[in-house]
Amino acid sequence: MTSVSLSSNGTPLGQTVAIRQFSLTADEPVALGGQDAGPAPFEWVLAGLGACKAMTVQMYATRKGWPLTNVSVNLSYEKRDDGHQIQADLALAGDLSPEQRQRLVQIADRCPVHKMLLSQVGIQTTLAPFPDPPGDKSVGHPPASREEE
Repeated sequence: MTSVSLSSNGTPLGQTVAIRQFSLTADEPVALGGQDAGPAPFEWVLAGLGACKAMTVQMYATRKGWPLTNVSVNLSYEKRDDGHQIQADLALAGDLSPEQRQRLVQIADRCPVHKMLLSQVGIQTTLAPFPDPPGDKSVGHPPASREEE
């Protein structure tokens, strides 16, 4: 299971993103009410997809012993009347045959994030108690009884 935690960072829309030992920032551009202090949500999705495609291609080429020396992925997202469209342009460096290049394009489309985005993903949102700040008993969970007030 993979998990990520986010919390407002005190700016209008900014979020502090905690992923394992990493602390990152998500935000919206100024034109959308943010401060442009980090990537916007759709950019995070594209980054995850691009990283997954590149890593999957690199792992496959390494396992096959193919001379892949670099992978570059450029992605764009567009909301259309008929749905959503992501364009992924995959550039492969190295002395690869045309057949190897085509195979790596196919492999890129088999990365786990690509598969997840194409599947029917269930998303359940529940209301959780706000965590208490360290040492502060006055915020967060309501008291269990009136005696705790």
